[in-house]
Amino acid sequence: MKQKPNDEQDKQTEFISGRHPVLAALESERPVNKIFLQKGIQPSFAAKIEKLAKQRKIIISRVPKTKLDELTKQQNHQGVLLTLAAYQYADLNEILQQTTQHHQDPFLLILDNIEDPHNLGSIMRTADAAGVTGIIIPQRRAVQLTATVAKTSTGAIEHVPVARVSNLVQTVKQLKKENFWIFGTDMAGQDYRQWNAQGPVALIIGNEGKGISPLLKAQCDQLLTIPMIGHVQSLNASVAAGLLIYQGFTSRGN
Repeated sequence: MKQKPNDEQDKQTEFISGRHPVLAALESERPVNKIFLQKGIQPSFAAKIEKLAKQRKIIISRVPKTKLDELTKQQNHQGVLLTLAAYQYADLNEILQQTTQHHQDPFLLILDNIEDPHNLGSIMRTADAAGVTGIIIPQRRAVQLTATVAKTSTGAIEHVPVARVSNLVQTVKQLKKENFWIFGTDMAGQDYRQWNAQGPVALIIGNEGKGISPLLKAQCDQLLTIPMIGHVQSLNASVAAGLLIYQGFTSRGN
């Protein structure tokens, strides 16, 4: 799905490094400005990059490893880097219209102030694998779509539309008017293994430390919990999201 640009994003540039994220970006419709390819890189991989670059008429710059180390601030770039326009966000109404056109019940994720880009990237990777319709994030006080998110998602960022909204509570209220069932997580909720996610649903994943905000939790039709019998009574946000997403995936007959 094409994601809509905004004026602020048009002025920004992103770097993407790593073989899987770079290939995913080149195979998508995103406008790529330039490719930096490490000298002496594996010939078969270089040939794949060159073929995609030729198809899209993108300039390749052959550079030493030290140049890529500098551009990526010593990150593991795997010998390749792209420069391209900053990631753009989808329109929520268009996400919903597309599912209607395909006669599918939407399965949305709402991320309540997720702060760690690695968590967002991992959640996107699971969302893509499980066929999640789209992700909703707030405009403020939360991680946005960045190069770190892109690399962690290993290309999923090119396939899972992300809508950015100014007020999550108002967005949830609007979804409820459109017959969505809203689910969230809470220690006192129902065992997530009993969750039936059929129909139009939205699942809220809370902040890494604070969980779901009280105002948003009050909008949930049902709360879910992940039973834990060990000494640590909490899970990483992306791990918890993965368990819940796949329970939803299974209960929807997939």
